Amino acid sequence: MRGAEYEQSSMFSYVSAEQRVPKGHPLRAIRAMADTALKELDQRFAGMYAAMGRPSIPPERLLRALLLQALYTVRSERLLMEQLDYNFLFRWFVGLSIDDPVWDVTVFTKNRDRLLKGDVADAFLGAVLAQAGQRGLLSDEHFTVDGTLIEAWAGQKSFKRKDGKSAGTPPPDDDPGNPTVNFHGEERRNDTHQSTTDPDARLARKGAGKEAKLSYAGHVLMENRNGLAVNCCVTLATGRAESEAALMMVEEIPGWHRVTLGGDKGYDRKSLVQEMREHRVTPHFARRQDSTIDQRTTRHSGYEVSQRKRKRVEEIFGWIKTVGGLRKTRHRGVARVDWIFCFALATYNLVRMRNLGLAPG
Repeated sequence: MRGAEYEQSSMFSYVSAEQRVPKGHPLRAIRAMADTALKELDQRFAGMYAAMGRPSIPPERLLRALLLQALYTVRSERLLMEQLDYNFLFRWFVGLSIDDPVWDVTVFTKNRDRLLKGDVADAFLGAVLAQAGQRGLLSDEHFTVDGTLIEAWAGQKSFKRKDGKSAGTPPPDDDPGNPTVNFHGEERRNDTHQSTTDPDARLARKGAGKEAKLSYAGHVLMENRNGLAVNCCVTLATGRAESEAALMMVEEIPGWHRVTLGGDKGYDRKSLVQEMREHRVTPHFARRQDSTIDQRTTRHSGYEVSQRKRKRVEEIFGWIKTVGGLRKTRHRGVARVDWIFCFALATYNLVRMRNLGLAPG
């Protein structure tokens, strides 16, 4: 018998969100690990809010929503709220019932500074790594460091001279709201020019022959056992911050035992190699022609292992840029970019840990 088509929907539903999400869905394992990490931050959240007043949106729900934005490459918070309004899977992950209203998109704007001041992203990354350590997924001896450029949320037209002088006069019939700017013949440098949209952004390029863009420099310290990001920072893209960032992240490795640190040729500098050895770090950097790393280091099999393992850091950069949405940041200022960069790495670790949990043996 053919069933009749009814347009009217049911008034009540007796199936919970927990029943609708498949038992083997990837988000189940990620949410379980995220909830465990968020519970570790309960005291931190309590200190960020006043004891009296109108109840706010729980920070746990805000952070779960940001996790979804990174996991599903939602390009804006406005689209995230639109998805959260009708996507039942998103509602379940965040913790909303089918009848709960979604909050206004400005909630993220109003709470961003609070989350930034509370160092929530760094604490969340630490709580995720604590779970990885309990499962024996982390190495405490062998690491890799590398950096990448993150395109800033600023256009080339905003990169103007600091002294206010103009390189040329636009044609009189040009659009005054979006004038044509001719950069030919003008030498543009970070010490003489600055972006009016994002003053912290710096003009940088990945290599010779590449296009120069306003960017930030993101740095990652990866452990070599399973390729998890254990530390990170964002600096100004000056082209000279790699050594300082590497040394800063290495100093935060717990314990006082000898470790190895892999890296590309950009880190093979005499001063950095010397400082690494003073900090009981064996530099396993790719060698330049005038390298100070000799056969005392390269003759060991561990050096070749580090050279193979260090390439895995590119998987982290590839994920946070193509999936995590950080090919071009949506935030301005080095502090905010550093926050979202750290949070994206914590999200990557959750995905990586979920995948490692399903690996055979």
